[in-house]
Amino acid sequence: MKKAAAYLLLTVGAAVMIYPLLWLAGASLKSNDEIFSSPWFMPESVDLSVYARAWQTVTGHTMGHYFLNTFAVIIPKTLFAVVSSVLTAYGFSRFDFPFKRLFFALLIGTMFMPAIVTIMPMYLMWSRLGALDTYIPLTVPALFAAEGSFVFMLTRFFSGVPKEFDEAARIDGCNSVQLLVYILVPCVRPVIVSISVFTFLWTMNDFLTPLIMISSVEKYPLSLILRLSADSTGNGYEQCKILAMSVIGLIPSIAVFGLAQKKFISGITAGGLSG
Repeated sequence: MKKAAAYLLLTVGAAVMIYPLLWLAGASLKSNDEIFSSPWFMPESVDLSVYARAWQTVTGHTMGHYFLNTFAVIIPKTLFAVVSSVLTAYGFSRFDFPFKRLFFALLIGTMFMPAIVTIMPMYLMWSRLGALDTYIPLTVPALFAAEGSFVFMLTRFFSGVPKEFDEAARIDGCNSVQLLVYILVPCVRPVIVSISVFTFLWTMNDFLTPLIMISSVEKYPLSLILRLSADSTGNGYEQCKILAMSVIGLIPSIAVFGLAQKKFISGITAGGLSG
């Protein structure tokens, strides 16, 4: 009986969480009047042509153009975030150097600093370097392990890997780089996958940073063009077109998350440490 009640509770909770996505997909097929008159997600009639119209944005470019802009930021930023976080965490977990505890404490302190605090200093810095209206301010900070939470997670996982692995690897002739690549990285593969997914999703949803750093409409990422399209609505504008654009914009995030789940599980089984 308790098991059935638990399943029922989980089913209800899942339905509550999924329903907004179902409503978004269903409302993208509704007329303006139907969107605001019915909370039910099923439309009275299905007209998929709205997605063809949604693909053509108000700027004259298609959504494909803004997908490419978005991936031009996401791909290098994800790569930079993973590499810099792994190297920084490796240094904190496996090497001793002066003021190590102080630097680590400062790193942890950045986790409690709101991102909005650094927006203006970053804007002024990139402005003086002449890098505004490029993707440099959106990607280069990831080269310097800008996300303290990633470094913290990796440091904890690296510290959990027995030092005997290091000793065995060095006996076999591994240097510090080989030790990291062939021994430690496979052990923390689930964390690396998580970092990649988090970076992808956060960058995909980031609105404020590109809004401040990018001024050319043709360079906008997808998050900005969705907002621009919403701001460009008139009295006779199809609200379903904005919703359809949102559904299209969600597809990469849902796909990456779905694929990452399988890789995350395989990473645990292949790279996990047996006790």
